[in-house]
Amino acid sequence: MSTMTNTNSKNLLDTATANGSFKTFGKAIERAGMSDTLRGVGPYTVFAPTDSAFEKLPAGKLDNLFKPENKEELVSLLNYHLVSGRKTVADIGKWESARTVNGQPAPITVANDKVSIDGAQVTSADISSSNGVIHGIDKVNIPTKQ
Repeated sequence: MSTMTNTNSKNLLDTATANGSFKTFGKAIERAGMSDTLRGVGPYTVFAPTDSAFEKLPAGKLDNLFKPENKEELVSLLNYHLVSGRKTVADIGKWESARTVNGQPAPITVANDKVSIDGAQVTSADISSSNGVIHGIDKVNIPTKQ
């Protein structure tokens, strides 16, 4: 892994949106009313499920989460993908679990130099932004407690 330099002037949300692989994640952040958090000071480490990760959810799950009455559940789910601070994959690989903003720890495993968080493999690591870092993951992690 290369050393992360903070050369990106875009915030986490704008960086994710510009990436092209995180369109659904960006929509979810907007629906949850969390845009200001990811545009704020931070720093945060975001484990952002790719669009293809969202497509793996059971049919109707995402539409259901996007309903106004399920906003709290959506916020909880998204907060399970956030960690306070700016952490590279190399940093995270040393942990047994990540303390998520949701409050529920997410288990970290490393196998064949690949880092996974709660079973979701990091597919694109260390995407720098002005207020944190994004790691693309291949699965949407669902917290067990809301």
